[in-house]
Parts: sequence; structure tokens; C-alpha cells
Amino acid sequence: MKENADKKFKFPPIHLRLLLIFIFMIITIVPAIAQMLLLTGTFIQSAVDARRIELQGNGLILANKISKSLYLNNEEKEKNEAVDNEIDDFARIYNGRIVVTNSDFRIVKDTFNLAAGKINVAEEIIKCFDGESSNKYNSEKNFIVQTFPIYSPTEENKIDGVMLVTASTESITNILKDTRSKTDALFSAAIPIFLMVSIIIVNIIVRPFVRLGKSLARISAGDLDDKVNENTYTITKEISSTINSTLAKLKAVDQSREDFVANVSHELKTPITSMRVLADSIMSMEEAPIELYKEFMNDISGEVDRESKIIDDLLALVRLDKMAVRLNIEQTDINLLIKQTLKRLKPIAALRRIDIILETAREVKAEVDETKLSLALNNLVENAIKYNKEGGWVRVTLDADHKFFYIKVIDSGVGIDEEFRESIFERFYRIDKARSRETGGTGLGLSITKGIIMRHKGIIKVSDGEGEGTVFTVRIPLNYIK
Repeated sequence: MKENADKKFKFPPIHLRLLLIFIFMIITIVPAIAQMLLLTGTFIQSAVDARRIELQGNGLILANKISKSLYLNNEEKEKNEAVDNEIDDFARIYNGRIVVTNSDFRIVKDTFNLAAGKINVAEEIIKCFDGESSNKYNSEKNFIVQTFPIYSPTEENKIDGVMLVTASTESITNILKDTRSKTDALFSAAIPIFLMVSIIIVNIIVRPFVRLGKSLARISAGDLDDKVNENTYTITKEISSTINSTLAKLKAVDQSREDFVANVSHELKTPITSMRVLADSIMSMEEAPIELYKEFMNDISGEVDRESKIIDDLLALVRLDKMAVRLNIEQTDINLLIKQTLKRLKPIAALRRIDIILETAREVKAEVDETKLSLALNNLVENAIKYNKEGGWVRVTLDADHKFFYIKVIDSGVGIDEEFRESIFERFYRIDKARSRETGGTGLGLSITKGIIMRHKGIIKVSDGEGEGTVFTVRIPLNYIK
């Protein structure tokens, strides 16, 4: 189910250039549109507020004139006509309508000449008579509605009438429409420019990645000597460094493989050459004594054993490299495993009068492959015996904490110079090749040992002993980590 879900929601690959162009267009156009909308809203609000203030000021002046002219009492006809004309002009200037209502709620003036003489009990009129003026803006129909009290010229604070002014804001809307049409035209012309600029900028941005891709293509074609030096951005510098590091490792692996093949050929050829020389020598002797024949045949048998050991070690190493060796993990008594290993090696140590000492701090049980760990330990102790001095000693210690167990193999030999310590785990590596062949070494033992320990998720280190010799330290988890 999970795999199906992953397939279902898996997005197709996106071209980096197209993605960046889209992002650039978004970050340039969207803010511009947002700014335009903000400015438009601000312009409308500011224009309407200005119109309201202007209307309120002029409306108060007109209401005051109506009050002083006794327009509502209809006593002075000439004055009434002058005020009447002024009301009409006011309505015409603001492209709106003025309705004047007296204290009886009867309309005495309507600039639209639609409701004169009728009763007007609109909510705004009633509120204005109660001393509450109205000032509203209808954005859908584009007009402002304001009411102005007409005070009595003789009695203080007495309201004789109400002037209701409806002023159009269509001129503001027209200006806005004109501005918006020009802005739209400007945007239409700017979009191709934005697109071209985005393409240019994106091409500049992705150019280092293109060069990086070309370098990788050459490397993929087999040119491992081609170094990647793309340092334009921090990320490309890091990628280049990682690629160059990987290339160095690949070249090292290739070189190691070539050296391995050469070493294998040499190691396998050496015993065969020795056997051939011995066989030719025997064949060239017509009447050689039987003891000489036996000696030669014994030497040939030794070379056969050496060849067999090299082949066995090579097979073990190849299996470890391919991770083909399946570990038979089980709870194992590490103390007993070490004792059994040392017991097998004591006869070899006795030949050189080397004492083997075991020191255990506690009983240790761990999840390991007993056979393979025994082989690794056998290689370490056997090397400590072979490359030791006559009458020397080998000390093996065992300790553990809550997470790991530790095995140390310490000898009284000549030690290993620091310059050689990184190389001793390489295949066929020998510090003293002549001495190694004398002791029967193939140069593969430590490489096999390291492979076994690493398969157990452990580590192995080499260091100087106290004053003399060498110390191999092995650390392996008590519980096997899959």
C-alpha cells in the first residue's frame, strides 16, 4: 500500500529553468499587482474622504444660508429664489440631489422635482431632527449621503428643517477606471519584459549547474582525471568538492584493484615458480639419493600448501568484500572463545618460547558469529606470535561496558612504525616481505580480520605498546546491529 501511495503522489521531474522563471515571474508580478490593488484601495478611500470633507463644509454653509434666508417660511420670495438657485447649483456641482424638509416632514425643495410637497419620514431625516447627522458612502452605487440640520434663526439649537444631500462619486470611479486601464496596458507591456529579464537572470543562475552537469557527463563517460572546479556558489563548491573526493576514492579503488590483480598474480606465481625450479632440479639429476628426492618433494609440498592457503584467503576476502558471507549470529561466551583460540595457538608459541597471557575483567557474552570472530582473533594472535622476538610474550585482554566488548592483543615485538599503520590492513601489504614469506604469511590475514570485525559493526585500531611491541584494539557491540 505504501509503495502504491508513493507512486500515486510522485511528482514528475521539473525543469530547473522553468521553475526558476516561474518563481521570478511570481515574485515580480504578484507584488506589483498587490501594490496596485493597495494603491487603488487607498486612492478610492482618500478621494471619498476628501469628497466627504468638502461636501460637509459646503453643505454646512448652504444649510446656514437656508436658515438665514427664512427659506423654510417662504416669506421673502426674492431671497428664496436666490437660495433656490444656489441649491440647484450645489446639486449640479456634486452631480447629485438635494432634498430640503421642514419641521412638518414636508419636502419644500427637491432638485429632481420628484417629491416636492410630499411627506419625508426617512430614517436619516428623523435622526437629524433628533440631532444625529448622517454621513454614509455607498460603494456599490457610488454616492455619498449626508444630512445637515437647518437651525432656526430666532431660537437657539432649534432645528426647523433638514437638508439631505446625495452626492455622486462617479467621477472618482471614472478616474480610477481610466487609471486601471492604463495600468493594465502597462502591465501587458511589462510582462514580456519581465519574462525576458527572468530568462536572462535564470540563465546566469543555472550556468554553473550546467557546467557542473557537463563535467559529470565527462566523468560518467570514463574521464576520471577531469576535476570539477565550479566555485560560483557555496552549494556548487560543496558539490565540486564532494565529486572530486569521490573521484579520488574511485581512482584509489581502481589503483587498488590493479595492485590487487598484480599482487594476486605475483603471489600465485611465486609458489608455482618455486615448484617448477624444484621439479626441474630433480629431473636434471640422474642418480640423486632418495633423501634428496624426499627433501625436494617436501619443499614442493610446502609450496602447494602455501598456494592453497593463498587461494583460501583470497576466496574468504572476496566473500567478505561482496558481503556474501552470511553471519551466523548467536549468543556467544567471548571468554570461552578467546581461551579456545589461545589453546590452539600455544603449541606455535611454545616453539619460540613465547608466553601467552590472558586477562579478563569480567564474563562477557555477546551476539557474534563465533567461527568468524575466532578466525579474526586467531589472525591477530598468530601475527603477534610470528612477528615477536624469541622468549617474548603476547597478552590478550577482555573487557566490556554496557554497550561494547573490547579485546586487546599486545605483543613484545619490534612494533610497527606509525607510517605503516594505515597500510597494514591493505591486501598483500607486508612491512618486511622477506620475513613475511619466511613465516608463511600471505599478506591477507589483517585484511580478512578487519573485514570480519566490520561485518560485526565493530572497529579495529593499532597503536604502540608501552615501551615496545604493538597493540591491536578491537571494539564490537554486545548486541548485533542489523
